[in-house]
This record gives sequence, structure tokens and C-alpha cells, in this order.
Amino acid sequence: MTARCAVFGTGSWGTAFAMVLADAGCEVSLWGRRASVAEAINTTRHNPDYHPGLELPAAVTATADAAEAARDADMVFLTVPSQTLRGNLAEWAPLLRPDAVLVSLMKGIELGTAKRMSEVIEEVAKAGPERVAVLSGPNLAPEIVQRQPAASVVACADDAVARQIQAACHTGYFRPYTNTDVVGCELGGAVKNVIGLAVGIADGMGLGDNTKASLITRGLAETTRLGLAMGADAHTFAGLAGMGDLVATCSSPLSRNHTFGTNLGRGMSLAETIAVTPQTAEGVKSCESVAELARRHGVDMPITETVVDIVHNGKPPVVAVRELMSRSAKPER
Repeated sequence: MTARCAVFGTGSWGTAFAMVLADAGCEVSLWGRRASVAEAINTTRHNPDYHPGLELPAAVTATADAAEAARDADMVFLTVPSQTLRGNLAEWAPLLRPDAVLVSLMKGIELGTAKRMSEVIEEVAKAGPERVAVLSGPNLAPEIVQRQPAASVVACADDAVARQIQAACHTGYFRPYTNTDVVGCELGGAVKNVIGLAVGIADGMGLGDNTKASLITRGLAETTRLGLAMGADAHTFAGLAGMGDLVATCSSPLSRNHTFGTNLGRGMSLAETIAVTPQTAEGVKSCESVAELARRHGVDMPITETVVDIVHNGKPPVVAVRELMSRSAKPER
């Protein structure tokens, strides 16, 4: 039976993933806040704001009516900026089928509560963990829309539900794996944005590959420490949702967080960098939430704290790097 899917968010990743679902044989309703964008997608098959060269499959229809998008949807994929999820989902939750599976495509930690996106979904939609899943991995949207080979991870406490989602988005170019470690997959996706900012800052400062390799490796180490303290499986961080996503974010000019960090490293202020960044760089806000999570769990995350100092406390990158490097020496493990 053909799955009916709703994708909430006509941004870069929402548009790309709607294409993936349609290519996998699903019927897709794509919700966007602006009626003009929805109309353009329906009449021209193109999103005028994102991926203008992509012709969306006929199985994708767009609407600015949330009730229409949610109607009869078996699976609901949420792709809005993470800090807006709670308010948006409060409006959408009454429209969703009580048995609909809710899938987070977001990679952030909520400010204030320090909750993962799946936790926000469970709380706001009053959904049990067997109905809530996350999808995470090295999935740069501009490459996905070119249908270049990519892999990802679908994580849900209920493995059977994870397999249903896997089948709904498995194509000849997009290969999803399953996992039951929701915590690990979400943390990998959220913290990699923070490390991506750090590597971007190093690039902007003109630092070399040794520096970047060190940041990526030690960034993965502090992500894993936090994950273990929160009950995640260490193996998750060696996989697609951990190392895989981290490598893509830290090495690609297509990464929003890497680009944002590069501009900061070149000397631009936070306000100037935000002004020239057309899309949301999740790590900019989530770095504070990740640091708060680390404090709550008694985990040392020096790279994350350094990013917070540079992005939000105005510390010059050259000073922050010097302080990071002057920390007391210790064993690697």
C-alpha cells in the first residue's frame, strides 16, 4: 500500500526529502507557510526559494493549509527550524491522525529546556516513543536533490516502525539504515553542527588540516561522552549519524554551520554573519543548549564551550583557540 506522507516545511531539506519520499513511491503533501510558494510548486513543479533547478515529482503536492497537509497522513516529517518546533507543533498536533508516525528531520536542541526534538514532539503531540522517530546522517540537501548516492539512519524505539519509515524513503540513491538508539542519533546530529561551527571558524582563521582533523576527532569524543552520559550507544557515534554526519558538516562548503563559522573566523561579527546567512545554521543557537546539557550531565565539552564563547560571548577566535590549546594535558582516553 502506498504510504501517504506529510512534510512540514518547504525549506531546503523539506523540499529535498519530499522528493526522496516521492521517488520511493509515497504520496507526499508538502506544507509551507506561504501560499505563494505552495502555488508555485503545484503549478511549476519548482520551489522558487530552494533548489530552483529541481523539478519535483508529480506525487508531491504543496499547500499552505496545515489541515490539508496532515489529512490521512500515515507519516508526518517535521523539517522546521528546531527552535520553532514547539510553537508550530502545538498548532498542528490536533490535526494529526492519532496513530500517525512523527519523524524529526531536525538537528537541534531546544533552548531553555535543553530537550531533544523527539522529546519535544512526544510532549507537545502527546505521542509515545513508539510513534516518534528521527532521521539523521550525512545528508546535504543540494547533493540529495541531484540524486547523488547518500545514506542515513532512521531511529525509533520501535524497530518495526523504523523499518516502515526506512521503506518509505529507500530509493536507488538514498539508503536508510535503522537503529533503536534515538538519543545517540539525535545528539550526533545536533552536536555535529556545533563542531561544524568550530571547524568553520578554524578555516576562516586560515588554520590548516591538522587543526581541523583535531577538532573533528576531539569533537566526536566530546559528543560520545555526552551521549554515554545520556544512555546512548557508543557505536552510534562511529556510524552515519555520528562520524558520517560530522565529516560531511565539517568538510563541505554546502554546510550552513561550516560556512557560518568561516565568516566568524574571518572576523565578521555575529550580526554581520547572520545578515549574510539566508538559511538557519542550527548550531548557532543549539551550542548553548548543548553546553547546558553537558553541564546537567557533568560532561566536559571544551570545544562546545569555546564555540559558545566565540558566538555568544564575543570572545575573539584567536583568544578562544589559544585558551583551548592551553588546557592541561591529559590522556586521550
